[in-house]
Amino acid sequence: MTQSTAQLRTVSDAMHRGVIDTPPQTSLVEVAAQMARNRVHCVVVEGLARGRNRQEELVWGIVSDLDLIKALAAGRDEVSAGDIAATEIVTVEDSESVEQALQLMAEHECTHLVVVSPHEGEPVGVISSLDVAGALSLPQELAS
Repeated sequence: MTQSTAQLRTVSDAMHRGVIDTPPQTSLVEVAAQMARNRVHCVVVEGLARGRNRQEELVWGIVSDLDLIKALAAGRDEVSAGDIAATEIVTVEDSESVEQALQLMAEHECTHLVVVSPHEGEPVGVISSLDVAGALSLPQELAS
């Protein structure tokens, strides 16, 4: 662990508490509005939706700002949040080290992790690459 990451012991030191979530049926326009209104770069998609076999199934994923931009640029503004939500959602416990979160981001090539509580496994927040960068720069800003 480097000197900079040693100053951040756990994910809870850098994460944003709370999760902005939306049902899978939410339109991309509303997802964009949620991101803008809450000043976040992703929303968690959670809930039941009809799958290809017309059966209800649980959808759980993330729509990031980049996912939103790609869908809108491709003219897919009629699709829903559930249609473009990342199928692999990567989680990290709030008690894990920031170094572990960074390793997960690099391994899964993602910029957002859903932070879960170690006991219930429920989402309690999100940590992004920007959160980590901000937390890492804080000791340098204080020294200036």
